[in-house]
Amino acid sequence: QVQLIESGGGLVQAGGSLRLSCAASGRTFGSYAMGWFRQAPGKEREFVAGISGSGRITSRTDSVKGRFTISRDNAKNTVYLQMNSLKPEDTAVYYCAARQYGSTSVSESGYDYWGQGTQVTVSS
Repeated sequence: QVQLIESGGGLVQAGGSLRLSCAASGRTFGSYAMGWFRQAPGKEREFVAGISGSGRITSRTDSVKGRFTISRDNAKNTVYLQMNSLKPEDTAVYYCAARQYGSTSVSESGYDYWGQGTQVTVSS
């Protein structure tokens, strides 16, 4: 079973930055498509960004496009989410997810494994 361990969340002032990390246990991490999702209180979980095993990025969420950057280091079995110019509306639990086969998905159902989530709180 692939295990995903997230870190890097916390409390930050509006306009600040955070870098989230997700470390994976899988032996074939380099072949997995990875995604970041977030869920704010009372809201549905939404796609933030995705990246294929080869590094191709999917960034279709208008609210974060241009501020958040996804990347991966296959040698470290880790995917990152660099979050800049944070806004209070970015406050949510952020989850990383792994998809064993196929291209990056923007839907929760497209992923096979999920991390525990890390809280990001942006104050005004």
